[in-house]
Amino acid sequence: MAEEWQGWREAAQTALYGDEGFYRSPVRSPDGPAGHFRTSVHASPLFARAVAALLARTAAELGVGTVDLVDVGAGRGELLTGVLAAVPEGLEVIPYGVEVAARPPGLDPRIVWCAEPPRGVTGLLFANEWLDNVPVEVAEADVDGVARYVQVRCPDGAERPGPPVTGADAAWLERWWPLSSPGERAEIGLPRDLAWARAVGSLEAGLAVAVDYAHVRGRRPPFGTLTGFRGGREVHPVPDGSCDLTAHVALDACAAAVTRGVAELTDQRAALGRLGVSGDRPPLGLAASDPAGYLRALSAAGEAAELTARGGLGDFGWLLHHVGAGLR
Repeated sequence: MAEEWQGWREAAQTALYGDEGFYRSPVRSPDGPAGHFRTSVHASPLFARAVAALLARTAAELGVGTVDLVDVGAGRGELLTGVLAAVPEGLEVIPYGVEVAARPPGLDPRIVWCAEPPRGVTGLLFANEWLDNVPVEVAEADVDGVARYVQVRCPDGAERPGPPVTGADAAWLERWWPLSSPGERAEIGLPRDLAWARAVGSLEAGLAVAVDYAHVRGRRPPFGTLTGFRGGREVHPVPDGSCDLTAHVALDACAAAVTRGVAELTDQRAALGRLGVSGDRPPLGLAASDPAGYLRALSAAGEAAELTARGGLGDFGWLLHHVGAGLR
């Protein structure tokens, strides 16, 4: 039987989102994404509380008492559940979970479960570790410095050089991630740019936020970042449906792909700091006056420190896209 070779984008699309793919099969991922990797949502409830604060701030800037919340790549609804529990009294929220997997049992009945972001919403669209799972082509410079598509064999993840990169993919590489030295690799982020532009375009007014492993031009990793995760461990990326396939996101390219509104790039440490999440230890005097309160504050500081740590979650990129007059 002939071996089947494919580009990484096609192979990953089937492996992740096909009928028996990693994100759709209840057999391969009975616990959803949380069974294989730990995001900020799973690290601490402080993250959901920060998103709730951002949602309330967005509603205030829009001048509305009812606001939409769209969670793109909703997993099993963990972030939505946490945000709904933390929104301030008096703010009415219409929540949407955007996910390819079936609606999980026991989810809050207020949450609308859908496969695509709803159109015409007003409020906050939040995409935590979604863009890194939008499949992309991989390119590698050959001995002459020519960028070629990397082809992969699905059963075992073996790779071989394919044809030269051309057309819109070549233009993207030239602008955002040029390759020249033999062996240099890149993930061609054009599908992510388009996906982000569509997501932001679904907003009538409000704020769209993408949070992800990220890099910007001038600081791209020379050999790319494609990898796999299974059962909480990093594994060799094999597009057979048995593991998550992920690569860091060129968030600066995503920002430039949107022609409306105002974009801002920052990191998670700064973004959460503006929302009141700090890893500072509580004053020692609190231990004497309120020992239980001190222990609670100390625990919260530890969780905040993990969410904002340099070299860890704090380095995640945040792309904030403001759509509509009056938003900042």
